[in-house]
Amino acid sequence: MAWNEPGGNSNNQDPWGGRKGGGKQSPPDLDEVLRKLQGSLGGLLGGRKRSGSGGDGGSGGRGRGGSFGLVGIVLGVLAILWLYNAIYVVDEQEQAVVLRLGKYHETVGPGLNIYFPPFDKRFQENVTRERAYSKQGQMLTEDENIVEVPLTVQYKVTSLQDFVLNVDQPEVSLQQATESALRHVVGSTAMDQVLTEGRELMASEIKQRLQRFLDTYRTGITVTQVNVQSAAAPRDVQEAFDDVIRAREDEQRAKNQAEAYANGVVPEARGQAQRIIEDANGYRDEVVARAQGEADRFTKLVVEYRKAPEVTRQRLYLDTMQEVFSNTSKVLLTGDKAQNNLLYLPLDKMIDNRGASNAASGGVTSSAPDVGARVVTDLQQRDLRSRESR
Repeated sequence: MAWNEPGGNSNNQDPWGGRKGGGKQSPPDLDEVLRKLQGSLGGLLGGRKRSGSGGDGGSGGRGRGGSFGLVGIVLGVLAILWLYNAIYVVDEQEQAVVLRLGKYHETVGPGLNIYFPPFDKRFQENVTRERAYSKQGQMLTEDENIVEVPLTVQYKVTSLQDFVLNVDQPEVSLQQATESALRHVVGSTAMDQVLTEGRELMASEIKQRLQRFLDTYRTGITVTQVNVQSAAAPRDVQEAFDDVIRAREDEQRAKNQAEAYANGVVPEARGQAQRIIEDANGYRDEVVARAQGEADRFTKLVVEYRKAPEVTRQRLYLDTMQEVFSNTSKVLLTGDKAQNNLLYLPLDKMIDNRGASNAASGGVTSSAPDVGARVVTDLQQRDLRSRESR
């Protein structure tokens, strides 16, 4: 039954070993409690009772053995905790920097390693993983317009020693350097370039400037990529900027159509001009060559004429008459009575030549039966006259 349980014996003891209703007693002595505890621990650790004349000597031996065992336990636990904290593993993607008494000691690669706290201090980071930082804000362009430019910076730690020792909070320094580089580049660029096709050039300039800042600070950070996303005007004037962009796109489309038309027309016109020039050159060469040939022919003809004037004159006359009569539809019949040769008249060629000459002169051509009738009539009359003369 508990000491404070109702209905219990009036002689129940209180928690300090006293009895209810009895005289006042003080709590037990703390030194006595500690001695009892040490004795119990000593017994657990194999402390032996000393044989002696008095019981006090045995009690003292047990106290000293128990205290030594407790110290050993504490030291063993501390040694295990220290060893647990001192041994660490570095992954393949990581490095560790060890400081000894506040100074740089070594850079540790992948594997199982040990250091000595509290004399040593360890900083362990992933040096192969790419990290990203995003930034967005309103800033002023070169032509004094406000734009919102979102930016993403990808980076990684390439020198863990510099990353740990040279700069306090190097990633905060990276953010501040990024904002500085971004504002400098945007402030040197016109708004049209920021909103349209100038983002790639801006990203390259920001990356170069940001890396110079980080190298100057010796942060141990290398920027791998800078992405300038689609910039936009403030919301209050976004609609007006959209109209400007659409107008610029329409202008570019009209220019492209005009260039395409020019690329189709100009070469064709140049080809036609070149063809006309070639035709003219050919006609010139032909006329010059014909004139030179006629001149040479006349010179040679003069030489032959001086050698035989009569023969040359007769030959020229015959050639001229042949050329004249070959281009006419007229038929010339001689009036020689003694000649009874049968004449062959190429009526088809005469009709064709007559039709061609009339068509060229715009006259009316006669039909083939009419021409044939006239020729036959002339032949009959000529034959009748020849018979009468006989």
